[in-house]
Amino acid sequence: MMLAAVVAATMMVPLAACGTSDATDSDPDIARSYDVSHIQKDEKIAAMLPESITKDGKLSVGVNVTYAPAEFLASDGKTSVGYEIDLDKALAKVFGLDLDIENATFDTIIPSVGSKYDLGISGFTVNKDRMDAVDFVTYAKAGLTFAVRKGNPTHADPKQLCGTRVSVQVGVVAETEMYKAQDACKAAGKERIEILPYRNQTDVTTALIAGRVDLMYADTPVSGYAVAQTDGQLQTLGENEGVQPMGIAVQKGDERTVKAVKAALEKLMADGTYKAIMKTWGVENVMIDRPEVNPKVDA
Repeated sequence: MMLAAVVAATMMVPLAACGTSDATDSDPDIARSYDVSHIQKDEKIAAMLPESITKDGKLSVGVNVTYAPAEFLASDGKTSVGYEIDLDKALAKVFGLDLDIENATFDTIIPSVGSKYDLGISGFTVNKDRMDAVDFVTYAKAGLTFAVRKGNPTHADPKQLCGTRVSVQVGVVAETEMYKAQDACKAAGKERIEILPYRNQTDVTTALIAGRVDLMYADTPVSGYAVAQTDGQLQTLGENEGVQPMGIAVQKGDERTVKAVKAALEKLMADGTYKAIMKTWGVENVMIDRPEVNPKVDA
């Protein structure tokens, strides 16, 4: 329990004070966040949204706040921060709505989009299975990367995973890929991969630091951020694999909201806000040139 708390706190330390905020400097995570106060409501884009979203004056977004640097709790233990949180704030400003961030376990968000949440924005890799449940508007792209303890003491090899122990977050693409790899080891008659799934990414990282696993597997920006924030205890291993689009989840068939979200993202990209947010959090490598609706994906 104590180690988990230490890791969670360590991962909340910012890389650099690149952003601006109207918050005081007493909490560096909040101070780092991008200041969206200058963003004005776009009446034309706001009018695209259906009344089902605008009637309460709020934009409710389902997130899992353990996925730094996309979304995580600041050092105060209660304020949600990260590049996706800043993007949520910017979208709400364009729509002229108050932002309502709702924390949930990752695998419960998509099933609740359209009922409990207006949108789901929590590092969702776009794939065919998810597009059966929701529509997506893309805002970023990312692959998957392994991380190990510094020096790779168990001599783990991403190309030879059979017989290793791997931690992953429940419901993410990394978990799916590890179960596929586990099946491949079984088919080849080799020792199985021992997969340790956790609800929260902080627990995935803690398992690695504690030596309960040989590797962890996560989205590239998440693995990179974990390495940067754990004081030299971890390192990435292997290549950035399987780059895929990441998308904002919208209720399936809600064309008005899809169009409004796409238009709002286009506006934020055109006026430089999108780039500024990504730069603030050091994730320019996940940026895209333009948003797409339900893009073609391999799987």
